[in-house]
Amino acid sequence: MNQREPSTDHAAPRSKRHDRSESHDSAGHLASTLVLGEALVDLLPGDADSADGRALPGGSPMNVAVGLARLGHPSQLAARLADDQHGRLVLAHLEESGVALVDGALDGERTSTARATLDAHGSASYEFDLDFSLPTPHLDGVDVLHTGSIGAVVDPGGAVVRASFAEARARGSVLTSYDPNVRAAIMGDRETVLERVEALASLSHVVKLSDEDAEWLYPGVSPSEVLRRFTTLGARLAVMTRGGEGALARTSRRELTVEAPPVRVVDTVGAGDAFMSGLLHAVSAATVRDALVEGLDEDSWADAALATAARSAAVTVARAGANPPWPRELAGEETTPQLG
Repeated sequence: MNQREPSTDHAAPRSKRHDRSESHDSAGHLASTLVLGEALVDLLPGDADSADGRALPGGSPMNVAVGLARLGHPSQLAARLADDQHGRLVLAHLEESGVALVDGALDGERTSTARATLDAHGSASYEFDLDFSLPTPHLDGVDVLHTGSIGAVVDPGGAVVRASFAEARARGSVLTSYDPNVRAAIMGDRETVLERVEALASLSHVVKLSDEDAEWLYPGVSPSEVLRRFTTLGARLAVMTRGGEGALARTSRRELTVEAPPVRVVDTVGAGDAFMSGLLHAVSAATVRDALVEGLDEDSWADAALATAARSAAVTVARAGANPPWPRELAGEETTPQLG
């Protein structure tokens, strides 16, 4: 299927390699995570398969899985790839950060791509060639289940996501998370997309969306009311990112905000995904996860969790591409360039 839609979810060219041993906390255990959704290759103008970064792994769910793995979480990705040149590029990117693919992930006929073309002003649009199927994952041993963007709502993969989230909620011990990350030209008409977004939100403990997502899904509705809508549907934590203005959030008890840390922005590619992985890293701590899953009113953790997510996004926008932080970077032991 070929559609045109701007895309900014591609990974950064590889930079210095970090020792993954730094990703494990002193307790030796972080929540096991499973991410459902697309992984693809962005083909940029020029020789798309050259070594100069013109073919880049991408996809919002993949970026979240990478971000969680870098922070030390056992991280699995249920995406559909093929054993072809593009699939091997994605696989190498996942292996570098420690993300495992679920069984059946490499059974696709082709790896999805997004091919860029430039207009006279240098603005890019993308022609997608996507495989909308997803492998069916197993939830045994999974602490956190996340999905987002195209694969979450477009069938047949969307049906796999909905069934997995329904199973997770029925189990009662899995923290579920969702980022709509709207791609309007691919997902379909607004009414259909909104119905599926709200269905997934009703099965999610954590919902994160951008202000642009909110405006498309709920045109003219205030940010506070959008977040209230998601908590009414059942989310324990609803968050709206607002670029350089930080983020607004709502729990069952209150509304809260977090400012974006001041950084020199290189680009915003993958910023929302880094915010999401940072947020899940923070809320997956056992006591917080239990509070969210059990629907407890206690939300003293929320401010710190949002601050962690904002720091994760700040590290990412301070360098090129979707390149989420490693633990020392998130902790500030490796500094992010500051303004002034």
